[in-house]
Amino acid sequence: MRLSMIKRSAGNKGWMKHALEFIGFFPACLIATVMVLPGCITVGPDYIKPDGPVSEGWIEKETPSINSISPDLSSWWEVFGDPVLDKLIEDACNQNLPLQIAGVRILEARARLGIATGERYPQLQQAAGAYTRGGLSESTANSTPSADFNFGEINLGFDAAWELDFWGKFRRGIEAGIGDLAASIAGFDDILVSLTAEVARTYVEVRTLEARLKVARENVTLQERSLRIVEAQHSGGMVTELDVQQARSLLRDTQATIPVLEANLRQAKNALALLLGVLPGSLDELLSAGKPIPTAPPEIATGVPAELLRRRPDIRLAEQLVAAQSARIGVAKADLYPHFSLFGSIGLRASDASLTAKGYPGGSEFSDLFDYDSIEWFAGPSFSWDVLNYGRITNRVRVQDARLQELIVSYRETLLRAAQEVEDAMVAFLRAQEQTGFLADSEKAAQRSVDLSLLQYKEGLVDYQRVLDTQRFLSVEQDRLTEATGSIAINLIAMYKALGGGWEIRQGKHFVSDETIEEMRSRTNWGDLAEEDQLEPAVEKSRKKRWWWPDW
Repeated sequence: MRLSMIKRSAGNKGWMKHALEFIGFFPACLIATVMVLPGCITVGPDYIKPDGPVSEGWIEKETPSINSISPDLSSWWEVFGDPVLDKLIEDACNQNLPLQIAGVRILEARARLGIATGERYPQLQQAAGAYTRGGLSESTANSTPSADFNFGEINLGFDAAWELDFWGKFRRGIEAGIGDLAASIAGFDDILVSLTAEVARTYVEVRTLEARLKVARENVTLQERSLRIVEAQHSGGMVTELDVQQARSLLRDTQATIPVLEANLRQAKNALALLLGVLPGSLDELLSAGKPIPTAPPEIATGVPAELLRRRPDIRLAEQLVAAQSARIGVAKADLYPHFSLFGSIGLRASDASLTAKGYPGGSEFSDLFDYDSIEWFAGPSFSWDVLNYGRITNRVRVQDARLQELIVSYRETLLRAAQEVEDAMVAFLRAQEQTGFLADSEKAAQRSVDLSLLQYKEGLVDYQRVLDTQRFLSVEQDRLTEATGSIAINLIAMYKALGGGWEIRQGKHFVSDETIEEMRSRTNWGDLAEEDQLEPAVEKSRKKRWWWPDW
């Protein structure tokens, strides 16, 4: 809409007449539009939740340690009963930098939803003003000798335009914005699931490496004692130098594993520090307590596969992306139809052009700008229709539809991958328990073999090679047992992650810390968009609304 006011020869009644006509005509159009819009057509497909493959039960559901009751996975790491792990995860949820980025992206998505909401209202409301100075040629054809060829002009006005949402283009845009907001929240939850699992996994790795170092050092002590025995026997002429060198070789080989384990341990601690958003070395004091490798509980509650649909954030993320893309088809399809708009303008205009300089009465001055007769306005409806678009709009619709189909297939793949991850972690957890049982028996036998071989060697019943073999095997079996013990906890963590546990701990909390909110508000007016009830609306309820109010 464009309304403008210009210098006229009419009096006060003319000004009042124009103003009343505009004031009456344009609001009447708006009221009529508001009454008509709810009944307008919404083109494009309505969102339908995609279907996907879901199995009835887990492959290992008959295993005694697997329980199909619905689990409470909100704080699954507490099953290990390790206060240090609890503290690490609490700090990670408060300090992890990628999680903070995901929280700010939710604010961004909420602001974008506000932009989409505002598109339903008059898209142009613009106050404008200008001062121009110009000079016209006096040598042009049909010029009036009495005219003022050099003059200035002042123009003040207000323009407005409103493209009506007749085909639901802007309503679909809001639906897409709601889907994007829900997807960003699901993305935050997905990062939270990965974060808690990665902190726990890295912590178990730290404790496993510590245990492996302890085993290696114990074997070094054992092999040093054996070396001293052989050296004493060699000094007494009871054995050859070969036994001494073999004992020393085994000792040095075992000692060589310690620097590698120490390096791996430091790297694991550094990785843990990064997850917590602190500098390397900052966690040494917290990790200094010699805690054992976390132990898994005897029975694990897993629920049923169908529960993954509501519990795993990546599945919800894939679903919300489908919902948002479904709405974008309607946005693109609306361009196939006519665009209906209301437009208008009202303004004041005056110039300092004068006819009195040529001896004629009349002219105007800048002081006339706010006179009653310096007004002009116009308003009315309009339509436009891209009738010759050479198939571009149709192909834009096809592009959006193809993207929707891609996301539907991706959603189904996410379901399959979720089921695979649970099954993989479950079987790895169960088999790691079996492996650990066998290795524990093997380690006991290896320890007994070392004792017997040393006794028989001292009595001259066996050569030293038998002692070396038993000690080497003991060292290997103890290290394997330690690794397998750690793998039980690591595979259980992977199973909890695959089940989608851990994101619930953020419920009732802000996605962005108070400090970050204050920092952002010091730069920008965020209004109430940063409030929790604004960031996580009831998505399904929002989709059923017939009207959305803008974020003024």
